[in-house]
Amino acid sequence: QVQLVESGGGLVQAGDSLRLSCVASVRNFNSYDLAWFRQVGEKEREFVAAISWSGVTYYADSSEGRFTMSRDDNENTVDLQMNSLKPEDTAVYYCAAKSYSTSYNVRESYSYWGPGTQVTVSS
Repeated sequence: QVQLVESGGGLVQAGDSLRLSCVASVRNFNSYDLAWFRQVGEKEREFVAAISWSGVTYYADSSEGRFTMSRDDNENTVDLQMNSLKPEDTAVYYCAAKSYSTSYNVRESYSYWGPGTQVTVSS
């Protein structure tokens, strides 16, 4: 069983930066692929970024160039550095983990989810 807990959300202004963190309670953390998704209300949860067990990163078009995802296998953590934030980045951000070689940007690929952290970007 994998438990994930996000932190770092908050209220910022457009153009500001924010760093989200996710800590995992699991053995063999370094064998998991991890991702960040976000959701606005009842809309579809959308892919933001992912990092493979080997450190390869993947980004949504909306995140590329502004967001950076990293992991620390010694601390069982994964971070999302978000720069140049826009009002349209406002959402609840979720950390997710998977242990199988499935698509990185598909919600259904991930078996484990955190409760989420709210990010609000004002204009």
